[in-house]
Amino acid sequence: MTSTPKLRLGLPKGSLQETTGKLFALAGYQIGFSGRTYYPSIDDSEIECVLIRAQEMARYVQQGVMDCGITGLDWVLENGAKVDELADLVAPWPNYRPVRWVLAVKEGSPFRRVQDLEGRRIATEGVGLTRAYLEKHGVTAEVEFSWGATEVKPPILADAIVDITETGHGLRANELRELDTVLVTTPRFIANRGACADPWKRAKMERLVMLLRGAINAATRVGLMMNVRRKDLDAVVKLLPALATPTISALADESWVAVNTVVEERLVRELIPQLSQAGARGLVEYPLNKIVD
Repeated sequence: MTSTPKLRLGLPKGSLQETTGKLFALAGYQIGFSGRTYYPSIDDSEIECVLIRAQEMARYVQQGVMDCGITGLDWVLENGAKVDELADLVAPWPNYRPVRWVLAVKEGSPFRRVQDLEGRRIATEGVGLTRAYLEKHGVTAEVEFSWGATEVKPPILADAIVDITETGHGLRANELRELDTVLVTTPRFIANRGACADPWKRAKMERLVMLLRGAINAATRVGLMMNVRRKDLDAVVKLLPALATPTISALADESWVAVNTVVEERLVRELIPQLSQAGARGLVEYPLNKIVD
C-alpha cells in the first residue's frame, strides 16, 4: 500500500503565528493550534505542520528538516541560509507588514552617522545583519548579541542598538534617535532546494503559494457590480479604478448593461456616490476571498 506523500511545512511560532493562521484560513486551509503541541493540525492530509521560531526557520529549511516554511527575510539573511524564496507574503495585517531594522542611539548622544560608531559597542539580536551592514560602511565596532530589552541598553550598556520597528513608537518612547535603516524585511515563503527539485513537492508548494498570494491580493479589495444605461456607460467606466478592465454584460433590456469590477475597499465610500450620480443603479458591494493573477 502506497503511503500518502507529505509536505513538511514550518509555521512561525510567536508574533507571526496568529496572523499566519488567519492567512491560511483565507486561503482555504483550517489550521488548529493547541497551546501544548508544536504540531498544529491542518485539513490537508498531504501537509504536515510544525511550529518553529521564525529566527530558526531558515536554518531548518536549508537542512531539509522542513520542506518549506514562512519566516522574515531578515532571518534568512541572518542565518545565511541557502534556500529558495517562492513568495513575498507582505500583507496589510499585524506582523505581515514591512518592518525595519534600524540603527539607533540615545537622544542627546554625539553620534550622528554610522561612521561615528567606529570602535563602539552595538547591541542587537541581528548580529549577522549588523556586521554585514557595518562592513558595507567600512566601520569596525563591537557587536554583541542582545537577549532582549535591547531598546533600554543605550547609553550605559551599549553605545547604539540595531533593533526592529514597525512604527518607531517604541524607539521614541525610550528616547532613541534613528541614525539609519539597516534592512526592510517582510515575511517570505521559503523552500528547501531539494524539495524544489522534487516535482510533487514543487507542485504542492506552488499551489499553496498561489492560494496564499490570492488571499493577500484580495485582502484590501472588494467587488462592485451595478446596472448602467448604455448612454451613461462611458461616464461610469471613467470613474472605475479597476484591477483590470471591468466586465460589461448585456441585460434583457438592451438599453442597460451590467458592470462588474474590483476596487480598493478604501475607495468605496467616495466611489459609490460618484457612480450613482453618474447613472449607476442597483450598486452592490461584495467581499472577495481570493484574487489569483
